[in-house]
Amino acid sequence: MNVTQQVVNIEQSYGGAPKANPEYYSTNRTLDYAKSSNSLLNARSENITSIPTTFAYKDSVGLFGAENVFIKVDLDIQSSKGFYQDVPSFLDNDYYSIYVNTVDPDIDFYYDPVLMDFSKEFVTANDFEPATINNNLDNVRTPVVSVTINNLKTGNKFVDAWFDVRLYTKDRIEHAYDTLYIDPTSYFYIGFHARNTRRLPYNVSMAVGDKYISESDLTSEQRRYLV
Repeated sequence: MNVTQQVVNIEQSYGGAPKANPEYYSTNRTLDYAKSSNSLLNARSENITSIPTTFAYKDSVGLFGAENVFIKVDLDIQSSKGFYQDVPSFLDNDYYSIYVNTVDPDIDFYYDPVLMDFSKEFVTANDFEPATINNNLDNVRTPVVSVTINNLKTGNKFVDAWFDVRLYTKDRIEHAYDTLYIDPTSYFYIGFHARNTRRLPYNVSMAVGDKYISESDLTSEQRRYLV
């Protein structure tokens, strides 16, 4: 039962008001001032329309504030932030399309990077036609997108041992892994949980869209992460 409004009404009746300091949410018996929801039913929303993307979450959770924080992540993936040629899938000629990442620090230093000149219509050095490059994601049949959460921790083992972060499906069921594959127009939840009766700082990252692939191309290992 939610008694927040009743508590606020009582305080206001004698001229008081709930304190906005997160350290006193519990003693106030109200979470009205909490920055994020402590319930899956009214979780704060994040919206993602392009991939790959990464979110960083740094805050604190637990007594005397909200002991659980939930965020709803709404996906409406429409484009990529990198360059794709028809997105990684088989083309009509049985070749995989190319994915070009111009900022990858792990490029093999024995090779020179590719030269991309968008002003030229034809390549004269050989008989190959130039690639068609775009950031369109429409050509993958029954696509799924990867989501991964990573607890980066604070460096204090006595704090980190009592903090937990979890993924939840759109049906509000806890996902068993830190990675999931999901429809790019669906949604899921992240839950940040204090497992001890004290205030716990946390440091978590979430990566969405490191993989964008047809569900039929998933390996048996990847399929266990399907929602």
